[in-house]
Amino acid sequence: MDAGVTGNGTRADVAVSARSTSAHGAGWVLRSAAAADIETIAELRATVMRADLERLGRYDEHRVRQRLRDSFSRQHTSIIMIDRALAGCVTLRPADGRQWLEHFYLAPHHQGRGLGSAVLRTVLGRTDARGMTVGLNVLQGSAARRLYERHGFVVAAQDPIDVFMVRPPGAMASPATQA
Repeated sequence: MDAGVTGNGTRADVAVSARSTSAHGAGWVLRSAAAADIETIAELRATVMRADLERLGRYDEHRVRQRLRDSFSRQHTSIIMIDRALAGCVTLRPADGRQWLEHFYLAPHHQGRGLGSAVLRTVLGRTDARGMTVGLNVLQGSAARRLYERHGFVVAAQDPIDVFMVRPPGAMASPATQA
């Protein structure tokens, strides 16, 4: 993803201060990830995924961070900024003839306020414009699954731990996400 994309979809050369943190996800900026972001993102991942991983009996203090470190791709990761602070991240990586949405984490105090939907609309708008299918996996029982379903993702396969979802280009989001 490009650096410096603002919450209203316009481009900026440099990530700028957010103007708002409204319930509709306005005022955020995407910037390219830097090598220095890896530990902050690893900690965010551990925080965000802890409850679901514990529920599934899979939480490991070291492994949850190391899996991020092992798969971190600066080239494909964008940092979500609000008021010059890291609010989350998202990775969109090409593989297997599609784009894979990975490492989409929002700090807990930014969840449930429309930011995730706003970022996802921007990311999916880009993949739609390129005619790309998007795949992802989400943990069984995760509340994030509802977010993805609202944006046109459907279950392709699942196992006791993961739900694998896909979204063809142009899949319609539910009316609630278009407001």
